[in-house]
Amino acid sequence: MSLEIVNPTDLGRASGFSHGLLSREEGRVLFIAGQTGVQDVESSLNEWPLVAQFGEALRRVLRVVEEAGGAASDVGRMMVYVTDMDQYRNSRGALGPVWKTWMGDHYPAMALVEVKGLVDPKALVEIEATAVIGGLVSGD
Repeated sequence: MSLEIVNPTDLGRASGFSHGLLSREEGRVLFIAGQTGVQDVESSLNEWPLVAQFGEALRRVLRVVEEAGGAASDVGRMMVYVTDMDQYRNSRGALGPVWKTWMGDHYPAMALVEVKGLVDPKALVEIEATAVIGGLVSGD
């Protein structure tokens, strides 16, 4: 991991995100373009299309990170755009296991916002991220 978690206690408990992540020395910054999870194949999560798209969008983000030599723990910032906040809130129980599958217990600094629409009209969610790859970790 090339990032150090920064969670000031006076800001309250960070749940499902970190207040900040600090890049370690000599890390390379990777900016990941917004990724959607629209698939042409039928999903096993058809009853939760947002959940299926969220998982695929996360997979695509991490594929870019891995291609650059990083891992999920190198993601320092994530922006999640959803087209229906109520649908997101109602899907949170199903989203937790999807998050764990791709991100484990790593929670970057995050923001989640509702938008009127995305470029792909079938997209319910889009995720963009910033990662720091290859920084020196304390004790190196």
